[in-house]
Amino acid sequence: MTTPGPKTRSTSPTVFEQQREELVRELAVGMEQVLQNINRLNRNLESIIAVGNEFGSVEALWSQFENFMGRPREEVEENTARQREGQHDEGQSEMREQ
Repeated sequence: MTTPGPKTRSTSPTVFEQQREELVRELAVGMEQVLQNINRLNRNLESIIAVGNEFGSVEALWSQFENFMGRPREEVEENTARQREGQHDEGQSEMREQ
């Protein structure tokens, strides 16, 4: 009895291997496009952040203005009254010195 030896495989790729290679190529192209788009998105985000950082000082100024304008009316009136008292006290001390 003779046992059959290993079958020799043909050197040409099968239909399955051809389709698999084509799908692998398509995946590689798609992944390359994804990578390019991610890099483009990253550059755009960096430029947006840079523009936003340029407005930092303007934002701080508006924030101070908002805080000043948003004070309760009583606090503003108290500050005004204190300033008037300070001016009144200064005026009386000047009169005493004369």
